[in-house]
Amino acid sequence: MLLPAPGGPMLEQLDALGAFHTATGFAAIGFGAAVFPLRKGTRLHKRVGLAYVTSMLLLNGTAFLIYDLFGGFGPFHAAAVGSLATLLAGLWPLLRRRPGWIVRHAHLMCWSYVGLLAAFVAEITSRVPGWDFGWSVGLSSLAVIAIGGAILQIRIRPTLRPFLPRPLETP
Repeated sequence: MLLPAPGGPMLEQLDALGAFHTATGFAAIGFGAAVFPLRKGTRLHKRVGLAYVTSMLLLNGTAFLIYDLFGGFGPFHAAAVGSLATLLAGLWPLLRRRPGWIVRHAHLMCWSYVGLLAAFVAEITSRVPGWDFGWSVGLSSLAVIAIGGAILQIRIRPTLRPFLPRPLETP
């Protein structure tokens, strides 16, 4: 994806596949952020959600075509498998519509977005001069996942409250 350019490691250029991968990543970040404040279940929520899913599928698909870093299947490909699994798991309840599907769909799609942000931050920190690649990717990913998980714990229940069963009233 990123090829070293003459003049040093910090000057890099994208090939066409890398540029497309990067563009779909930014699109997924934008669509994912845009879907959060939307009222759930509306036509706009469904359209923006579909744009997120499409950009994530393209992002993960292109990830499996990029082998510049390790010359073969590497840790980022494994992360793409996890990302794709989380995304598809988030779509499954939506397609089946069994009791409790909204909660499962919401949780899994939120975790899909947290994973996307972790990958984005890992990509940035892996390029900081003087930082160890493994440590920068690992620690930055863990930090984003921990912060994202904490935010989800705080925010998801109020967001889902209208969709949760109401407690039975006692006389």
